[in-house]
Amino acid sequence: MKKHLLIIIIVLTNLVFAQENKFSTEDIVLNSYTTLAPSSMEQLKWLPNDAEYSYIEHDGKNQILMKGTRSGKKISLVDLEELNSKLIVYEKKSNDRFPKYTWITDSKFVFWIKNILFSYDVRLKEIKKMNEIPTEAEDKSTSFDYKNIAYVLDYNFFVKSGSNDAEQLTHDGSYDFTYGKSVSRNEFGINEGIFWSPSGKKIAFYHEDLRSVTDYPLLKLNTIPAKTELIKYPMAGGKSPKVSLAVYDLEQKKTTWLETIGPEDQYLTSITWAPDEQSIYLGQLNRDQNHLKLYKYSVSSGKQDTLLFEEKNDKYVEPEDGLKFLPNDSEKFIWLSRRDGWKHAYLYTTKGKLIKQLTKGDWEITEFHGFDGAGENIFITSTEAGPDQRQFYRVNIKTVEKNLLTSDAGSHSVDIHSSGFYFIDSYSSLEVPKRVRLINYKGETESILLNSPDPLIGKNIGKTEIFTIKASDNTDLYCRTVFPSDFDATKKYPVIIYVYGGPHAQLITNTWPVGRYSLWFYRMAQEGYIVFTLDNRGSSNRGLEFEQATFRNLGTVEIEDQLKGIEYLTSLPYIDSNRIGVYGWSYGGFMTTSLMLRANNKFKVGVAGGAVIDWNMYEVMYTERYMDTPETNKEGYEKASLLNYVDNLNGKLLLVHGTDDPTVVWQNTLRFAQEAMHKNKKLDYFPYVGHPHGVGGKDAIHLYQKITDYFLENL
Repeated sequence: MKKHLLIIIIVLTNLVFAQENKFSTEDIVLNSYTTLAPSSMEQLKWLPNDAEYSYIEHDGKNQILMKGTRSGKKISLVDLEELNSKLIVYEKKSNDRFPKYTWITDSKFVFWIKNILFSYDVRLKEIKKMNEIPTEAEDKSTSFDYKNIAYVLDYNFFVKSGSNDAEQLTHDGSYDFTYGKSVSRNEFGINEGIFWSPSGKKIAFYHEDLRSVTDYPLLKLNTIPAKTELIKYPMAGGKSPKVSLAVYDLEQKKTTWLETIGPEDQYLTSITWAPDEQSIYLGQLNRDQNHLKLYKYSVSSGKQDTLLFEEKNDKYVEPEDGLKFLPNDSEKFIWLSRRDGWKHAYLYTTKGKLIKQLTKGDWEITEFHGFDGAGENIFITSTEAGPDQRQFYRVNIKTVEKNLLTSDAGSHSVDIHSSGFYFIDSYSSLEVPKRVRLINYKGETESILLNSPDPLIGKNIGKTEIFTIKASDNTDLYCRTVFPSDFDATKKYPVIIYVYGGPHAQLITNTWPVGRYSLWFYRMAQEGYIVFTLDNRGSSNRGLEFEQATFRNLGTVEIEDQLKGIEYLTSLPYIDSNRIGVYGWSYGGFMTTSLMLRANNKFKVGVAGGAVIDWNMYEVMYTERYMDTPETNKEGYEKASLLNYVDNLNGKLLLVHGTDDPTVVWQNTLRFAQEAMHKNKKLDYFPYVGHPHGVGGKDAIHLYQKITDYFLENL
């Protein structure tokens, strides 16, 4: 009797322990980037000149700006309490977080508090108000010396020089006629609309004419009756914005518009100032996005000066970077291009002569970091060690000799000092949560700044594996499997496929799992599911041929590759082939719905968030790059439209969508629901009222619980 009681107690204890070590929905939503993420050095950055660094250290409720030296010595510079005591003159409310700061000298940093720019001298312990702009101002941008500020107010463009009154440079700005704002829906590497010259004496800014672009209504439900808010949304095949670029000379008080010859609907990108500020460079890309011309323009006249070169591709060209001028030679620059099928660096003269290709191989540059102090070497991060790796290299411009400066397998994120002699290397892998070290020019470790403990220690977590399988054309497809902690190969397990599958994303990398999705994978593994992910052709950082395999036919090759993953899984003795589910968001929502409808009932359950249903309803720039226009590729659009496959819905499908989504408009999944209604097909649907493309705030708890419960109840 006692023996039986002891066994019961042990079993119950183990059950309680297992439950306590499971991830809750609150853990996933609220703690995935904090207590359940690796330790970090907040706002870690180099000082401008000395090879010393700074970061924010937390001490209870207080936050301290620390300085560290190469030898490992740490010095307190100023804490939040002291900073707040000096800010009280300007604002009554204390700040609860140390502001984002930027060093302008080794002893002085600047920071914004709302609409006021301050400087603080850590030696003199002195704070100064440097400038102030209206509280309603948007898109604020400072010159590199922080003496001048540009901003947008009511869609018009303003420049404020020092303590002088702001100058309003435009007066006809409106909702559909903007100045100084990012254009072309942030495609082509565009994420701002204001470009300061090196000295801060001149400034370039975008103008976007959206008057011919479709108005799209977002339904606002918090009033009675509901109201609509109009946004500009250029759908595939429709009218595209007209973009132009102006230059303003702060000393001469003169605005010059560049005479960008070409079609009105061409795209302008890669804006770069010449070091002497007499010229400005920009790429002009045609609407078909298969022909790029890089021009040099005269700043004084606005006229085209030189056509440096052209890039063409029978599918598409996608410029995402500006020119990188050599610090010791203003007549030479580096251009990043995928013209040979992989993203590499090319050395050019300002007359458009190609001097040499600096990097070569079947791998991609994922980040260009800059130059050393002498301008003799460049620093890059690349996939040369493997598509799932990120390693840091030095490349000599003269000899093109390449040296690896990091060696630990995994993902390295590097910040270079202005001298180009020291680097802060933040590294992680599946085995290493985070390690931050200071390394030198030879790749040798000078000091360890941080070695994060495992934030998931004690949690009920199984192993994660990264491996490859073959696509139908023998291409390697990278995969990841997350196993239950009590995995037993003699048992059968259901599988959840997490999918994205579209451009500009790579899911399988050798890095520590951080974030909501990663913890949700662990949560579902704790519930007895195997979680599987595959990067299909069409996704990023595998070369142009790999990415362009889906051209004009989105949703077909991707499905083929994902089914190769299913073929692999179902060959394993421990996989229950009758219990396979799929989940994804955005392009992943498109893929989830596609797999539920176009994979011969291989999937029993699916959850699709913010899904594109019909590419006719998605934006011009992105869609036409990968699909051409609906007029020139009618067959491709028809084949990709999921409205044409609703009859095939036999499993359990949940669609969720933010009703204020300005990226994938709500109409997509509403049309799908309408078609399911007409065809008497069962469909589960949940609108996240008032949310955009993602669900944030406390409502994310509802979202993740709903997704979790849907799989638990149906798979």
